[in-house]
Amino acid sequence: MRAGGHNLRKIVTLKWLSYATTLFMFFATFGGGIVTRTESGLGCGTEWPLCHGKFVPAHTLASLIEYTHRLVSTTAGILAVAAFIAFLVYFKHRRDLQIFAGLTLIFVIIQGAMGALAVVFSQSPPVMALHLGFAFIALASSLMTSLGARQEQRMGGLAKFNQMPRTNKAFRNFVWFLTVYSYLVVYTGAFVSHTNSAGSCTGLFCTGGALPELASGIRIEMIHRLAGMLLLVLIIVLFAWIYKSFKSNRELVLQANYAIALILFQILTGVAMLFTLERPDVYMFVVLAHMTAIAVLFGMLTYMSYLVWRLSKSAELGQN
Repeated sequence: MRAGGHNLRKIVTLKWLSYATTLFMFFATFGGGIVTRTESGLGCGTEWPLCHGKFVPAHTLASLIEYTHRLVSTTAGILAVAAFIAFLVYFKHRRDLQIFAGLTLIFVIIQGAMGALAVVFSQSPPVMALHLGFAFIALASSLMTSLGARQEQRMGGLAKFNQMPRTNKAFRNFVWFLTVYSYLVVYTGAFVSHTNSAGSCTGLFCTGGALPELASGIRIEMIHRLAGMLLLVLIIVLFAWIYKSFKSNRELVLQANYAIALILFQILTGVAMLFTLERPDVYMFVVLAHMTAIAVLFGMLTYMSYLVWRLSKSAELGQN
């Protein structure tokens, strides 16, 4: 009993460590959006890690935003290191969680290095969009670690997966495709932001017609809108597929509900951006809500990709 209680405390501690890592990863990603929207990327000049030659910068708004983002990102990195070491040492039976924690650390380092280089050396919009994309992967990996640790506490390991209703290979492949595609939508949105293309389209169909003149900014924003609408269609297909074929799987049903709610919120905030362009104070919060929705959706789809892989794998083993 003592050993069992000690093991449970260890699991709970690692779960909360993974939760803290995910929370700070979210704040770091969210903060990156604030830096971009307020154009505070050079709030500390072209220096890193110093800010205008100091560890504690002058309290201008731009320097405060940029420096706070650096502190939050650094804290996320430290927590990612701690989580990776902890899972490596204490969760040797969960190779999957060790991999998720490792991916979190790798992408935190990559996106942190890209952020530092963006300060010291000017970077192109495609590279800066990729910087945000890597931050999303780090966040998604951290979320998968947290959900996996939660599942370990609640279900007592991977063995309980055998008691869950199975999925099939076709559904697994669809979820994988959807997850990759959602990342591409994230990238197009980041590209819109870093090329200052937001607002290039003045109406739902840009210049009022379905085929506007494809000037650079209009083309970029229109591609993102079309990509977002296709993502909505794919999420609806996912929702219908789960309710038709896997309704007995409560975990998938719950995620389907979250997915449809998040994509609808994503579309609504996207439309709201059209009506708040002339109100910068409101527009920034709408943009951040828009970004937050897709970040959570991508993380959730990433976890679903792992879940359906395990369930389809279990089904194949059962058939053999």
